Amino acid sequence: MTAFRLFLIACCCLGTAGSASAQFEPARLHNASFEGEPADATMPASWHACAPGTTPDILPGPWAVTNEPYDGDTYVGLITRFDGSYESIGQRLSRPLKKGECYTIRLALAHSPTYYGYNGPLKLRIYGGARKCRQDQLLAESPLIEHTDFRVYEFEFRPEKDLHYLILEAFHQEGRFSYMGNILIDDVQPIRICQRAFRQN
Repeated sequence: MTAFRLFLIACCCLGTAGSASAQFEPARLHNASFEGEPADATMPASWHACAPGTTPDILPGPWAVTNEPYDGDTYVGLITRFDGSYESIGQRLSRPLKKGECYTIRLALAHSPTYYGYNGPLKLRIYGGARKCRQDQLLAESPLIEHTDFRVYEFEFRPEKDLHYLILEAFHQEGRFSYMGNILIDDVQPIRICQRAFRQN
């Protein structure tokens, strides 16, 4: 075998490995730990509002919230109100989530019993969208978060179409509920291919 043919085979192998590596590269978010100067009604860097009246808080500090962060120095707080309005934030992913693929997402959630009156426990809903703030698919929903310490939750999902954006939404209980509540979010991990899907490939 000539040196030229060996070079061609090596290039082909490297190209295949590179494609496989790209296929399983996690989808990441900027400022996924919501770092910033603690302040009320302040959007964390790299995130944008996805519902009217969304004014998230960078915590701890404002609104008498004192929970310790899970990662870094700060986290974000989202609320719901008596009038049925809620807060929702989103961001474009570093790479799209592909239709039919199995993914996992992990993040830390907590509840504050002292959020200046917005003290009811909430759920977190995670949506995916093809466009900014568009809720094309509900990917995951947490249980009602009542614990004050941050705990890690992991969710598994399959997109029904290619998704480019992730949306985090504060949500109250099912049924006719409209109340003042809060949910605290920290350390959103990169979205990864499910382990079993990786083994199959």
